[in-house]
Amino acid sequence: MRIALGVEYDGRDFHGWERQGDVRTVQSVLEAALSRVADHGVRTVCAGRTDAGVHALGQIVHFDSNAPRSERAWMLGANANLPSDVAVTWAKGVAEDFHARFSARARRYRYLLYNRHTRPAVLRDRVAWEPRRLDIDRMRVASGYLLGEHDFSAFRGAGCQARSAVRRINAMEVTRRGPLVMIDVSANAFLLHMVRNIAGVLVAIGSNRASPGWAMEVLEARDRTRGGVTAPAAGLYLVQVDYPGHFRIPAVPPESALW
Repeated sequence: MRIALGVEYDGRDFHGWERQGDVRTVQSVLEAALSRVADHGVRTVCAGRTDAGVHALGQIVHFDSNAPRSERAWMLGANANLPSDVAVTWAKGVAEDFHARFSARARRYRYLLYNRHTRPAVLRDRVAWEPRRLDIDRMRVASGYLLGEHDFSAFRGAGCQARSAVRRINAMEVTRRGPLVMIDVSANAFLLHMVRNIAGVLVAIGSNRASPGWAMEVLEARDRTRGGVTAPAAGLYLVQVDYPGHFRIPAVPPESALW
């Protein structure tokens, strides 16, 4: 039987999603918890592998098991065996052709910037700090140049293993709520560090260190060295993954997806 899970996690103390050696990763602790519930070894597949320090509210995972457990038992059993910085929010039996990664039509990330002159204390490591005042109107103009299907080589992190740098950004929105500036990006798929590199360009533009048109210049250059700094991992959240309706995968309601 194939089971899908909704998973959220605080990425501060993880070396990313993917299982690797003896370091602490989200996949390794989740598989250990599920294996205890199943009473056999469990291997998981996720919708999008997040980097060290990156958080998730709407990560989607699937795994296979013949253990006779109810959906509620999978959820409660996993949470009873998980550390406090990871939680399973729901569990659901799905069709055998469901695949957390390859069935996904789009993924949505939110990048959070704390925009005030003094650093945050309570929200440290959960937001990126930008002390210079950000002009979100300039950031919105710049983000428009990145919409649609493009070669995003200039926003691709070193070590990215994707065969092609072509991706399609379906929507991008820049909003402010008090000191919080939020960059929401939805795309069919993302490259390594792509959202963080986009955020780095938009921050440079919003703080008047570059013109809005610079975003298009960086994109067209297809050269990562032209793109400026990579924004910190702390501000990045995977908030939603979209699937075809017949799979009936629950979605994180947009208004509850972190501020």
